[in-house]
Amino acid sequence: MLLGPPGRAATEHTMSPLIFRIVEHDGAWSVEHEGRYSNRSRDKAEVIASATKLARAAIVIGRPAQVRVEGEAGYF
Repeated sequence: MLLGPPGRAATEHTMSPLIFRIVEHDGAWSVEHEGRYSNRSRDKAEVIASATKLARAAIVIGRPAQVRVEGEAGYF
């Protein structure tokens, strides 16, 4: 899902979205963004919540953002 700033839908004319991926990394779940890993935990739901918080912070400053969760068959 692509989100834009509050009150506006994201369009094709906006900036590229910031993408926060939930991935398995070194035996735990982590948020990967631009090649860097953060918010590591064994609890996948906790990491999803962290990524959502990061994405919402980006949206508040006017950047579209996506959270992608690694599934058993890829991303969903």
